[in-house]
Amino acid sequence: MRAEKLRISGIPAILWGEPSDQWIIAVHGSRSSKIDDCIWILAEEAAARGYQVLSFDLPCHGERVYEQGPCMAWTCVEELGTIWEYAAGRAGEISLFGCSMGAYFSLLAFRDKPVRRTWFLSPVVDMERVIDGIMQMVGAAPEELREKKVIENPYETLYWDYYCYVKDHPIQVWNSPTSILRGEGDTLVPYESAAAFSERFGCVLEEQRGGEHWFHTEEQLAYYRRWLRKEMEEKRP
Repeated sequence: MRAEKLRISGIPAILWGEPSDQWIIAVHGSRSSKIDDCIWILAEEAAARGYQVLSFDLPCHGERVYEQGPCMAWTCVEELGTIWEYAAGRAGEISLFGCSMGAYFSLLAFRDKPVRRTWFLSPVVDMERVIDGIMQMVGAAPEELREKKVIENPYETLYWDYYCYVKDHPIQVWNSPTSILRGEGDTLVPYESAAAFSERFGCVLEEQRGGEHWFHTEEQLAYYRRWLRKEMEEKRP
């Protein structure tokens, strides 16, 4: 499969597949990169159906692990805007794939964009609830985070300004036809969050029985591939 390496305003990226006017912007999750297994599989399935896939490294991920400072939501949203402008100048239609926190950043960055179709894998659709859950696990209260500004812990470092940003930017608009796959055993994003989001925005929600938040085993990735094929064929423009 053709894979062209490029940089978009300095952001390392890959454009997968043969030339096409239908693109999919692919946004990876935490501790991942533009060449994650889920993106490889997406690129293979999408290219077979006439799409090109544009994946890239978020701050402090992939080729950018050397960068200093945390990966903040507002920086990611700004960079997703840059990626969108690049794609919009070259593609006739743009669809979206987002995994985990990459889906959350996409919901913020592309809420007013004409996204043709969306596929989400284990999406974080309520970041405030995720942060609240981490605070509960480490025994921290919002008041403590406000005072300390930063709380290190074994899970994810907590930042007061990140928490404030999330609370100030709730997901209120999403108009793209969306299909979601989650694992039944996803402990990061509870079923209730995914179901509420799906009901509110008319998404098609599917669960893999026994699956996790991170789709990484042979069985999980095979299920994900079958799901992609089904959703791409049934919802093809």
